[in-house]
Amino acid sequence: MRDNRKPIKWGVVHIFASYNNTVIHITDITGRESIAKVSGGMVTKSHRLESSPTAAMIAAKKAAEMAFEKGITGVHVKIKAPGGHNGPMNPGPGAQAAVRSLSRNGMRIGIIHDVTPVPHDSCRKKGGRRGRRV
Repeated sequence: MRDNRKPIKWGVVHIFASYNNTVIHITDITGRESIAKVSGGMVTKSHRLESSPTAAMIAAKKAAEMAFEKGITGVHVKIKAPGGHNGPMNPGPGAQAAVRSLSRNGMRIGIIHDVTPVPHDSCRKKGGRRGRRV
C-alpha cells in the first residue's frame, strides 16, 4: 500500500492578537521569507471591529489562500499577546477564531505555541506605590 498524498510543505503562522487588532503573518519554516500578511483592519471598514473574531476569520482565510498559492499546505502556529510588563498576557478574541479558520480552509496544523513575551523582573509597573485604586 502506497500513499498517494503529496508531502506537506510547512510554514509558520504568527498570530498577534491584541484587544485592538489581530495580525496574521505567514512565513516559511525559517521565518525569514514572508508569504502573506493580513490584519483585521485590512478586512473591515470600522475600527471597532478590527479585533473581532469575524474579522480574524476573514483575515485568516485570505492569508491561507495566499499561502496555498505559494505551495504551503501545513503550518505551525505561534500565538502572541501584547504581554511585556504592562500589556495583557492573554491573547485577544481573534486568536482562536483565526486558528479555527485556518484549519477549516484546508491547512494542516502542526504545533500551536504561545510566544507571548514574559518579563524577567522588568521596569516598575504603572499604578504607583499603593497600586491602582478603583
